[in-house]
Amino acid sequence: MSNFSRLNSDLRVGKGLQSNQYVPRIRDLVSRGQIDFRKVTLRKGQRLDHLAHSIYGDGRLWWVIAAASNIGWWLQAQEGTTLIIPVSISQIEELF
Repeated sequence: MSNFSRLNSDLRVGKGLQSNQYVPRIRDLVSRGQIDFRKVTLRKGQRLDHLAHSIYGDGRLWWVIAAASNIGWWLQAQEGTTLIIPVSISQIEELF
């Protein structure tokens, strides 16, 4: 398995979140403007896993949006929450 494939797999199963070392890094890079992102207001019925699927092609990457948005768990995101969504998952993959 190539290094990129392993890292890509790690992202998709949320190993970065489980280790807790990548969440603070993502938040720090967002606050410094070192990760390109857009802001979205969560609408009624929207979920982070659905957004991750539509943006990144994989709903299991919900934790990337949660980390960037300073949300502890996707169920904590309520209607009206301002989300910070990293535009390019490749910028996140570079952290691994």
